[in-house]
Amino acid sequence: MDVRRADHILEDLEQMIVTGNFADGERLDEIRLADHFGVSRTPIREALQKLAASGLVEHLPRRGVFVREPGPVELVEMFETMAELEAACGRFAALRISEAGLAALREANDLCKLAVATDDADHYYRQNERFHHLIYAASQNSFLEAQAAKLQKRLKAYRRMQLHLRGRLGQSMAEHEAIVAALSAGDGCAAADALRTHVAVQGEKFHHLLSHLKSKR
Repeated sequence: MDVRRADHILEDLEQMIVTGNFADGERLDEIRLADHFGVSRTPIREALQKLAASGLVEHLPRRGVFVREPGPVELVEMFETMAELEAACGRFAALRISEAGLAALREANDLCKLAVATDDADHYYRQNERFHHLIYAASQNSFLEAQAAKLQKRLKAYRRMQLHLRGRLGQSMAEHEAIVAALSAGDGCAAADALRTHVAVQGEKFHHLLSHLKSKR
């Protein structure tokens, strides 16, 4: 199985769902998708399985796979929860992260900087995803790590999309620097505040995200 191809299809399908190419409740047909992407049904099936695991689609036995897109209220509630989960991870990580963990985090952050330099939002997101997962792991709380990773997966398409908003890449990078500085200093409160600010999409930021979503529909 071509896993990389399936992952590219997964990202394309995520983008198509959040930008309205597929309506909420619409059935996703494997055969039509295979024809659209010019592949066999195997990578399509794998991509749909991953979408179902993230919650963007729902698999109903003997009926098929259907789009499950959150409304604006549910979306902001999920981001609020995500911000608090990441804040908790940061607070614990500031006290528990090892030197090796800090080195890995700085390496991931340097790769994010390279993506910013080339203005590659999608590549930035991939490195950003690793950056955040390293913080979840550094919390040394397996339950919290699992919950944060689960919701991060659910919000992946939206978090990646907001990076395409003008000026967001540079802003995100500056927030990363504050997070790394707080973790390096062992300052749990500062790490929690920096991560909460980094993840939350409230007020004007959320307005811009919704406007961007609507403009793509």
